[in-house]
Amino acid sequence: MLAALDHVQLAAPAGSEDALRSFYLTALGMIEIPRPPGPARRGGCWFAAADGGRLEIHVGIEDGYRPPRKAHPAVRVTGLDALATRLERHGAPVVWNASLPTHRRFYTQDPVGNRLEFLEPLV
Repeated sequence: MLAALDHVQLAAPAGSEDALRSFYLTALGMIEIPRPPGPARRGGCWFAAADGGRLEIHVGIEDGYRPPRKAHPAVRVTGLDALATRLERHGAPVVWNASLPTHRRFYTQDPVGNRLEFLEPLV
């Protein structure tokens, strides 16, 4: 039976790994994790939450990449305002959205246009 989400796979154009590393490692504070030999040969980067939390984002290289307009992972966080400030400090867009009555949330984009949602439950 279903137990948990293991990781999210995003896509990116060839040659974007350095920009992705800058965003996911520096702006989001994640760590890079090693990839198995097969995926490593195809390029891309895999990232995990630095605090030991069970969150992984895998970014693979896709020929003819175009960023998705709606599809996105949603990541629950603590300290939403601090994360928004950190992302803005690193030049990432932060677009707040108040349409979910049980959470505060915003959207951002990584350097290749992948949409990411960050949300925190209202107390």
